[in-house]
Amino acid sequence: MKAVRFAAYGGPEVLELDEVPELHAGPGQIRVAVRAAGVNPHDWRTREGQFQRIRPIELPSGVGQDASGVVDEIGEGVTGIAVGDPVLGRGSNTYAEFAVLNSWAPLPSGLTFAEAAGYPSVVETALRVLRLVGVQTGQTLLVSGAAGGVGSAVLQVARDRGIKVIGTASAANQDYVRGLDAIATTYGEGWVDRVRQLGQVDAALDLNGTGVIRGLLDLTGDPDKVITIADLEAPMLGIRFAGTGGNMQEALAETVDLIERGKLHIPVDKSYPLAEASAAHADSQAGHTRGRRVLLV
Repeated sequence: MKAVRFAAYGGPEVLELDEVPELHAGPGQIRVAVRAAGVNPHDWRTREGQFQRIRPIELPSGVGQDASGVVDEIGEGVTGIAVGDPVLGRGSNTYAEFAVLNSWAPLPSGLTFAEAAGYPSVVETALRVLRLVGVQTGQTLLVSGAAGGVGSAVLQVARDRGIKVIGTASAANQDYVRGLDAIATTYGEGWVDRVRQLGQVDAALDLNGTGVIRGLLDLTGDPDKVITIADLEAPMLGIRFAGTGGNMQEALAETVDLIERGKLHIPVDKSYPLAEASAAHADSQAGHTRGRRVLLV
């Protein structure tokens, strides 16, 4: 089967489409014929070697965690699913023709495979950081990087919970953020003052790691009320880094519920063929995403 791999840490150019042995579902797993794979910042951070000290991997390595596709193999002990069922979920090395998933859910009605691939890690992260930051109904949450995949999910989940949101994004994405019922403002010079003019901030999330941590701390006045998923230096200021973790199976169930209730929709900003994974990574790293980027298989 064909899969995207990298043999050395580096830039997007290290990604190659190779022929590799097929993987098979183990106990508690399923294998899918991949239709689309989500492109996440975690993927290119792994490719760059940002996590090698805390989570070393053996090279060459595959890439990707999120996928949608059709079940074609079921591992021992798995029930409630059949070969041929369409699903979305998370596993490993999903930039491939086939991938093994550890967590999954049925594909919601009306959702395309391309759309579905953009949900798993994004929504799990959104649910987790909202829980960790402790923002409550009626309070105001500031989201730095509101137009990306996680930001799009946070804004919609927060709205469903009665939380007011102020979102920072590029000038081109102001209408998009407003369309998700958030108060929009631009980032860049003077952003702290612009946010302060919009009112009290009870909690804040840094979703893109662009040096905003000190500003978020200034606006909230409490490091316990700030969470980052992107700034690895934030713990030096007493701010929690929450890049991974959480119960994916529970998150997928809540994701499907939100989608089916019409409370969550994350658009696909751009899709790429599997052979153009390097371009997808380069675009993801450049930022300014509105929604999700996915690879089509």
